[in-house]
Amino acid sequence: MKMASSAPSSSLLLLLLLLIVLLAAAATASSPNRNGYVHLRFYNHERILGSGPNATVVYSVHRTSSSSVSGFGNVYVYDNLLRAGVETDSPIIGRNQGMGVGSSMAENSGLTNFQLVFTAGEYNGSSLALQGLFPVAPLGTLFERAITGGTGKFRLARGYLLTSEVHATNTTLTGQLDAYISFR
Repeated sequence: MKMASSAPSSSLLLLLLLLIVLLAAAATASSPNRNGYVHLRFYNHERILGSGPNATVVYSVHRTSSSSVSGFGNVYVYDNLLRAGVETDSPIIGRNQGMGVGSSMAENSGLTNFQLVFTAGEYNGSSLALQGLFPVAPLGTLFERAITGGTGKFRLARGYLLTSEVHATNTTLTGQLDAYISFR
C-alpha cells in the first residue's frame, strides 16, 4: 500500500520539477542578455540640407530670421539611410525617417521624432519608434533619445538610443547609433 501511494507523489514531484525547469528556460530565453537588453549598432548616413537634389534632409518650415537648422520654429523632415558600417558602400539595413522641430528659443537644440525602419537582415520588416532632443554640439558629442515602442520583432520595445556623429563633410553626416532595447 505504501508503495502505491508514493508513485503518484513521485510523478507529481517530477512533473513539478519539469515545470520549474521549463519556466526558468522560458524566462532565460525572453531575456536577450543578462541585463535584459539587446544592443544593436548601425550607422545613419545623411545628406545634409543644401547638398542638392539628393539631400535626405529638407526644410518643411524655415524661419527666415533663423540661420540654424535647430532655429526656433524651424521644421525639417528626413529620410536617411541606415547602414551596417561607416563606409558609404556598407550594406543598407534600413531607413531613419522622421522630423525635427527647432524647439529651443536659444536655438541650441531641437526635438526629434522618428522611426528606424529595418528593410534587410534579421530585423527586416520591423521598426523602432524614438523621440528626444537633438543638441547642436561638436562632432563626437554623445547624446541620448528614448525608444518609445516598435513593430514586428521590436513590438513592446523600450530603451534608449545613444548617438554620436562620427564623420562629416560639407554635404554628408554619418552618425553611430547604439540602440539598447528591452522587451520587458
